[in-house]
Formats: sequence, structure tokens, C-alpha cells
Amino acid sequence: MTLPTPTRPAPSRHRTRPGTAARAHVPAGAGRLLAWLFGAGLVLMVGLSVVHLTQGTASVGLDDLLAWLRGDASATTGGIVVASRLPRLGAALAVGAALGASGAALQAVASNPLASPDTLAVNAGAYLALALVSAFGLSTGVIGGSVVALVGGLAAAGLAFVLTGGGGSTVRLILGGSVLTLALSSLTSALLIVFSQQTQGLFAWGAGSLSQSDPGSVVRAAALIAVGVVAMVALGGRLDLLQLGDDQARTLGVNVVANRLVVVLVAVFLAAVSVALAGPIGFVGLCAPALVRLAATRVPGLHRHRPLVLAAALTGALLVLGSDVVLRAAIGAAEAAAIPTGVLTTLLGAVFLVILSQGMRTGRADANATLAGGARLARWAGWLTGGLAALLVVGATLALLAGDGWLLLGDIGYWLQGRASPRITFMLDARWPRVAAAVLAGAALALAGTLTQAVTRNALAEPGLLGVSAGAGVGALAVIIGGSRVGVGIPTWAVTAVALAGALAAGALLFALAARGGFNPTRLVLVGLGVAAGGQALGTLLVVSTDPWNQSRAITWLGGSTYGTMAASLPPVAALVVLLGVAALALRRDLDLVQLDDDTPRLLGVRQARVRASALLAAVLLTGAATAAVGVIGFVGLIAPHLARLLVGPQHRRMTGLAVVLGALLVLAADTLGRSVLAPAQLPVGLVCALVGAPVFWWLMYAQRGDR
Repeated sequence: MTLPTPTRPAPSRHRTRPGTAARAHVPAGAGRLLAWLFGAGLVLMVGLSVVHLTQGTASVGLDDLLAWLRGDASATTGGIVVASRLPRLGAALAVGAALGASGAALQAVASNPLASPDTLAVNAGAYLALALVSAFGLSTGVIGGSVVALVGGLAAAGLAFVLTGGGGSTVRLILGGSVLTLALSSLTSALLIVFSQQTQGLFAWGAGSLSQSDPGSVVRAAALIAVGVVAMVALGGRLDLLQLGDDQARTLGVNVVANRLVVVLVAVFLAAVSVALAGPIGFVGLCAPALVRLAATRVPGLHRHRPLVLAAALTGALLVLGSDVVLRAAIGAAEAAAIPTGVLTTLLGAVFLVILSQGMRTGRADANATLAGGARLARWAGWLTGGLAALLVVGATLALLAGDGWLLLGDIGYWLQGRASPRITFMLDARWPRVAAAVLAGAALALAGTLTQAVTRNALAEPGLLGVSAGAGVGALAVIIGGSRVGVGIPTWAVTAVALAGALAAGALLFALAARGGFNPTRLVLVGLGVAAGGQALGTLLVVSTDPWNQSRAITWLGGSTYGTMAASLPPVAALVVLLGVAALALRRDLDLVQLDDDTPRLLGVRQARVRASALLAAVLLTGAATAAVGVIGFVGLIAPHLARLLVGPQHRRMTGLAVVLGALLVLAADTLGRSVLAPAQLPVGLVCALVGAPVFWWLMYAQRGDR
């Protein structure tokens, strides 16, 4: 299966009024076929809507609905339909239509089939803006909430377009959008932790929930979405002309910048209203227009953006409505009420992304993103690594002294001699495993990032984006939450073992799905992002299914935390860092060649598939062990290798050790700041790394905007 890029109509030789070119080359009878298809879609939507109205905890069947339509139903039945069933149905249809139309427009503007409110971080920006409002106690209705979400979504979309250079490269767009989403989600998670009372229940809503307590808000949001969809359909002719290219569009009298700005504004408005109404429901804005574009290769006339936007809106409504119907039919309405609909749509989107990657045409230029680095300090690589290692020792010592109660250097000396007071002994016995865990986790993630970037030939790749961290997170959460439900204390080694098993399962799935074509870098990244999205959806499902106390604990763990780290969880991480670090240095020549291109290593006898598989397996083990020890930490595997490459060049014999030390320093500094700045309150180390890593990532993306 090959997903077509947004269609570019054939250019006209004569100056034409805007919109007339879009009507050319449409076969006779295309309108009749489109009408039949839209009619079939509407019939299906009506049928699903009837089924949806009969689902719920109260018994309301088809006969009751017919009686309600005739005005003969009881007051109880009428109250259930009006106050509960219709608002949920209206939210499903409105949100699905908004996201489908928004995704179709964003794909057209970016000329990229993977652009959507998810991959351009629109949903994450809108969610963060609404979380800020909730955290600081500002009350808004759905219209006010829509305005807040619109501001957040516009800011995120603008930043995503700037960072990805307009989104021309598929991998660049989805990597940039995914990491930007990770950064914004980390900020949201920090708000949920620091303002846990003010944001109670926001986590479940943040996964996308159709439950509605105010029917009036659904009506207002549906009206706004209807206006947005009509406006987007009206702009369809302009979208057709924008596909000609900037020069051709200007020749036809189109103001390219103004029209793109208007389209983006309307698209983000649609996504923002949907987020304000039901939270960020994932992947609908990607899947719905992608399915329509696939159908457009066989349906004449559907490639034009007016019918395409309408078809995407209808498909999006069917996806959201169908997901809710299937979920409630499969597990029952009572159980489904606790599961956000966005979890199911994200799982479907993850599967769609993986399937899409199997048939997508990939190219070398699409996968690469400048792995070359500066070599000004290459001759001093050993000294630089040694100096930073000494700085790491100093930093670890300061980390032992820092915390809610500061200690003196002499206290450490007495503690090492066994002569410290009980209070000092208690504090240092609790601190040293945290310091060691931060150092080891940073080193493991940096080494994993070095290997991942080499085999994907992409300096913007990050091991956590390949689904390994999400797999480990699902395993650990299953043990933690499962143990709390049955009232059984779970030993640390069990959490570590199951988390590592989850990482290996995610890695095995990644290998199986990406092995086609010898681990093509583009396919590898797309499959990894699909696996990561699926793992995050399962993790969200586990979190929202538990009680509020465990939910707060799980959110903290997902943010990456050294709090409560036990010494017993550290030896596996230390052993893997040492053993796999030595193995990486042994494979340094092969890694240097594999990161260049496809031809050079083959000519020199290097088995690329074997090297990639070995390096990815090592990255999976390292990421899984680090995640099991301290939770999910992002950006370290991205930043540390890149900084090392900038300092001493891309040769692995120089940069590997330096990257490991830089990763350890980064996580150690983040952990120390997180538990000291707001003491006695603490921020998870993963969230601090995200706050530090996001600006660095933005700089890297902007600096490499021409390498597409």
C-alpha cells in the first residue's frame, strides 16, 4: 500500500480565475459516483448513530427511541436520551468531523501525507493551554476553552512548521512533531503533578473522552465546528491551486502566504474546538484524510479538496463514532465509561501507521538528517571525556549533598567510615541509590541514542521514539497497578524484570515489522513511532483504570523518577552499560560505515542488516533497563550523542565515551534540580530533562532545516 501525497493538479498555460483549475480533468459521471459514496457514508453514520443511542448503562432500545421521536416516551427515557445519549453522540460526530477536516487541510498545506493535528503537535499545544487554565483556577465555558485551546494549538503548529521547515520530509515532520508533542506533554504532566488537586481528572480527559455533562456545550461546539468545516470546504479550490507550487499559484492570482495562513488558522481552530470539547483524541486527523486519499486513487474527482475535505470529515466522524460503538459493544457500557475513546483511536492509528510504513516508498534523502559533526576538538577527545568524567564525580558529590536538607562534605566522609549520625546515615542511604540511578540511566540512554542514530542515519532520532520506553512503561505499570489492586507489595526486581520484558517485546515487534528491506531507516522510524503510540495508549489505559492515588503515582513514574530507587535495581543497568559499551566500541568501524549510506558498507563487506539488528537490540536492552530503573526519560538519547558529535566528530571511537558521560551528567543535573529547587516538592527527572531538552532539540531542528 502506498499513500499518495497531496495531489498537484496540472498547471494551466493561461491566467485563470482562482478555483477554475480545480474543475479541470474530472471525468463525466464523477459527481454521480461521489454522491453515491457520500450517501452510503451518511447511511452508515445514521445506522451507527442508532446503535450508539441504544448503548449505555440504562436500558433504552430501538422501540424506546422510536417512542421518543413520536413524543410517546416516558420522562425517564427522554431524560436519558437528551441528557446523556445525544450529547455523547453529538460529541463523537462533531469531534470526528473537525479532526478529519483539519487533518486534510494540514496535509495539503504541508504537502505531506503524515501531517495532522497529532504530528504537528496541535492537540498537545491545545491540551497544555487548557491544563494551564485548570492549574491556575481560571474558569471558562466551551467557547472560552476553545479560544484558549486555539492559542495553544496555533503556537504549537507554528513552532512545528518552523522547526520542520514546512514539513516537506516525511520522517523530519513526524520526528519533529512527535518530539515537540513529547515536550509539551511533559509540561502538561508537570502541571498535573504540581497542581494535582486543581487538575484532578484531567489525565483521563487528556486521552480523549466523549463523556459530556453539559448538552449546551456540545451544541455550541458543534456549531463552531460546522462553521469551520464549511469554511474549509469553501477554501478547497484554493487548496487545489496551492498544490501547483508557489510560482504557479501566484501566476493564477493566488496570494500563497495569505491563503496558507488562513487554511492553517481554520484547521487549528477545528482541532482546538475538538480538544476543548472532548480532549485530544489521537490519530483521527491522520487516519481519516489518509484513507480518503487512498480512495481518491480509485474514485474520480475525490482528489479535489472540496469533496476531499467533506469526505475526510465524514470519515473522521465514522472513525470516532465507530470506535465508541465497538468499545461499548465489546466490554459493555459500564466498563467502557472508564476508558477514554482516544485510547482506542490511538491504537487504531498506531496500527495504521505501521501498515502504512510497510508500503510507503522510502528514499535516502528522506531518512537522512546530517550526522556529520564538528571535529575541532577531535584530537582532544580523550582529554575532554576524562575532564567531563571528573566533572561527573564532582556533580555526583554535590547531588549527595543537595536535597530538602543540605549536608556538608564532611558528612559524606563520616558516612563512608560508618561514623555518621542516624539522621545523616538515613539521608545518604536514601540519596546514593538515586544519584547512582541517575548516572547509570543517563549513560544507558546516551549509549542507546548513539546506536539508534547511527543505524537510522538520523541525528534527530531518539530511542524512546522507537517504542522501547513505552513497552517498558507498559510492563512496569502493569505490575505496579496490578499489585496495588490485589493489595500485594511488588518487589523491585519484579518491576525491573517485567519492564525489561516489555521493552524486549516492543523491540521484537519493531524488528519483525521493520526487517523488510534490511531495516530501512525511514521504515524503522515510522514503525517505531507506531509502536510507541500503541504503547503509550496501553499505558494510558492502565493509568485511567486505577484509583486517583495510584494514578498520581503512575503519572510520576511515567515522568521518570528516581524517588524510591532501590540499590537492587542498579546492577543490571550497570552491567549492560559496561558490556554493551565495550561491544559498541568493538563495532565502531561498522557503525561509522553504516551511518554513511547504503552503498559504502556493502562495497566494504559490512553486513548492514546484521549490524543494524545488533545495534538496535543493544539499544532496546539499554533503554529497557534504564526505564525499569527510573521510569520514562526522554531527550537524553537525542541530545547527548548529538552534542558529542558536534564536539569531536562522528567517529564512534571518539564520540561514544563522550556521549555516555554527557548523558550521565544531563540526567544527574536534572535529578538534582528536580528534587532541590522546589523542595520538599519534587519534579520527576524525566520532566526536567524534557524542559531542558526541548530548547536544545528546537535548536537542532532549526539548524538542520535545510538538510531535507
